[in-house]
Amino acid sequence: MELSLNSSVQYVPRVGPSMAGKLRNLGIETVYDLLTYVPFRYDDYSLISPVARVQPGETITVLGTLTSIKTFVTKHGKRLVMARLTDDTGHIDIVWFNQQYLVKVLHPGDTLSVSGKVDWFGPKFVFSSPAYEVIHDEEGKGSLHTGRLVPVYSETAGLSSKWLRGRIDYVLTHCLSLVTDRLPKEIIEKEQLMNVREAIQTVHFPDSAESADRARERLAFDELFLLLLRAYEQKHLWDTTLKAHPLGVFAPSLLAFEKALPFTLTTDQKTAIQEILKDLARKIPMNRLLEGDVGSGKTVVASAAMYAAYINGQSSILMAPTQILAEQHFQTLQMILKPLGIETGLVIGGQKKSKQIETKTARILVGTHALLTSDILPRKIGCIVIDEQQRFGVNQRAELRKLTHTAFTPHQLTMTATPIPRTLAQTVFGNVDLSVLISLPSGRKPVKTWVVPQTKRAAAYAWIDKELTKDRSQAFIVCPLIDESESLGAVKAATAEYARLKERVFPKRTVGLLHGRMKSDEKTAVLDAFRQKSIDILVSTPVVEVGIDIPNATIMVIEAAERFGLSQLHQLRGRVGRSDKSSYCLLFTENETPEVMTRLKALESVHNGPKLAELDLTLRGPGELFGTRQHGVPGLTLARLTDTAMVARARRSVGSLVTKDPNLTAFPHLREILDQSKIDSIKD
Repeated sequence: MELSLNSSVQYVPRVGPSMAGKLRNLGIETVYDLLTYVPFRYDDYSLISPVARVQPGETITVLGTLTSIKTFVTKHGKRLVMARLTDDTGHIDIVWFNQQYLVKVLHPGDTLSVSGKVDWFGPKFVFSSPAYEVIHDEEGKGSLHTGRLVPVYSETAGLSSKWLRGRIDYVLTHCLSLVTDRLPKEIIEKEQLMNVREAIQTVHFPDSAESADRARERLAFDELFLLLLRAYEQKHLWDTTLKAHPLGVFAPSLLAFEKALPFTLTTDQKTAIQEILKDLARKIPMNRLLEGDVGSGKTVVASAAMYAAYINGQSSILMAPTQILAEQHFQTLQMILKPLGIETGLVIGGQKKSKQIETKTARILVGTHALLTSDILPRKIGCIVIDEQQRFGVNQRAELRKLTHTAFTPHQLTMTATPIPRTLAQTVFGNVDLSVLISLPSGRKPVKTWVVPQTKRAAAYAWIDKELTKDRSQAFIVCPLIDESESLGAVKAATAEYARLKERVFPKRTVGLLHGRMKSDEKTAVLDAFRQKSIDILVSTPVVEVGIDIPNATIMVIEAAERFGLSQLHQLRGRVGRSDKSSYCLLFTENETPEVMTRLKALESVHNGPKLAELDLTLRGPGELFGTRQHGVPGLTLARLTDTAMVARARRSVGSLVTKDPNLTAFPHLREILDQSKIDSIKD
C-alpha cells in the first residue's frame, strides 16, 4: 500500500502488527512519528582506516573482505565467534561474544564494513564485538551502521537501534518528500534555519557533528514555536470566547479585610492580592497561577479573591487534593473570614448528610474532589481556587470550571508550593498569568538538610532522640509504602517501621502511625494527638506531604528518599520549619549511586521551591503542556525550556506572526495543527 505520513507504522515493510506494538511503547504510531523519532546520541565511526594502520584503543572503521568465520569455545566454556577481515594492507581478527547466530548471517567472501573499538585479545589486538554491515558496493557508500556518525535511539524490549535505523532509512527514502514545512518562509529565513526535510534527514544521518547540531536546532525551534503558538491560541480563545462576572473591590472593603487579619501581610502578599483584584475586576475570567514556597502564605492571598467574590454577591470554591489539606484550608479560612461574617463550609468524601445540610448556606466551600459530585454547591460561583493543581487531572479541573451551569466562567486561581515542570512550563509559555510569593513570614529559618547514608543510620537515630529531648520538639518519619511489598524488596513501609521504631529504636518515645487507608476519624484523632504533643514521633506515608501545620515539629526523616521527586521531597521538608525553632530534614537512602546522590544532595543547598522546579525541569522535561494528550502539537524532544535564548527566539517569531495574522488564516498548515490539537483534547 502507498504510505502517507498518517499511515499506521505497521504498514512500513518489515514492521507488521507485532513490531508496531513494540514501537507504540516508544510513542511511535504513525509514519510521521517514525520519521521524527530522533536519536539521543551518535557513535562516531567516521574514522576509516586500512588494516595496516590500526592501533589498539582506537574507535575506527575498516572495510574489507571476510575471509573466515567460525564459532570457538574457550577453556572456560565461553562461546565466541571468531572472524578475519582482510584488505589490501593486511588482516585483523574480530571477536563477537554470545552471538553464535552470526555464522549463519555472515559468510566468507562478504564485503564487510566493521566499526568499533580495537582492543587486545591475548597477545594480539582485535575488533571486540564491533558493529558490522555487509556492503554491496566497493566504497561502502550508503552504509547505515558503520563508517559514519551512527545514530543511537532509545530502545525497548525487542527493538534495537540497528533495526530502527533500517526502518527509518526506508521512510526517509519513501516518505520524506511528503513532509511540508509548517514554519512561514520569512521566519525560516530570519532565523537562518535549515529546511525541515533536510533537518529530518540530517538529524538521523548527519555528515558531521556541525550538521547534526544545525538539524537539531531546526527541529528544537519547531517544537518551541508550536508550543508557544498553542499557548497563544489558548490564551486568545480564553480572552475572546469566555466571559466572567467582574468582581470589583473598593479600597474601604480591602482595608476592612486587611484589618481583620490576625497578622500583617508581607509585601509579596500585598502585591499578589493587587494583581488578583485587578484580574477579577475584568469581564474576562482570571486565569492566574499563585506560586509560593511552602509556608509563604498562599491561602491568605486566595482568601482575598474569595472575599472579593463574596462582596459582589458570588460564591467561591477551594478544591484541595487531600482531606487533610482541605481541612487545613477550612480552618485557616474560618480564622480569616469569620471575623468578616463570612461562613465557610467543608465538603469531603464520606461526609454525613446532616453535615452537608449544615454546609448548604455557606458562601465559601472548601473540599476535595468530592466537590465535583456534591449536590449542595451554590449556583453563583464567581471564583474557583485549586490548590496543588498538578495533583488533579486536566479533566477534573475542567469539570470544576463547569459547575456554575451558566454562561459565565468562574475566575480561576491555581496555587502551588513547588511547581512541577508542567506547571513551570505553562508559566514560561505565558498562557497563564503568574504571581509569586518569595518572602516567608518573619522568624522562619531554612530547614537544614542532610543526605544520610546507610552506615550513619544508627547515629542519626541517636541524634534524633537527643534533639527531641533537648528542644521538646517532635519528628516526622515518612515511608513511601503503607505495607511491605515483595515486588519492591526492602523498601521501607510505614506499618513495619512503626512497629520496629516503637519497640527497638525509640522505646521511650510515644510513636504514632498515619497512612491513607485509615478512616477519616482515625486520621483526625492521630493528627490531633500529634498537634497536642501527645505523640513524639509520627510515622507516616506521604499523606502528610501537604496540609499539615505542626509548628512544634522540627525533624523530618524521609526513608528511601531516592523514590521521591525533588518537588515532593521539598513539600515533605516543608512540614517542618514552621516556627522560629531550628529544623532539620534527613534524607535516608540505601541507593548511593552517583546519579541518586547528586540529585538528593541538591536539597542540601537549594531551599527554594522554584529553583528545585527548574532543576526538575532540566532532569525530567516539561510533560504534556496542553490538554490531556497532544497528538496535534508534539512535546519537547530536542528543545529545552532552560535554553532561554531559543525560547526568546521562538517567542519573538510567534509574536511577530500573530500580530500580523491573529487567526492564522494565511497559514493553513499551522491552523490545521492547532485545530487538530483542540479536537484531540476534546476526545480525551
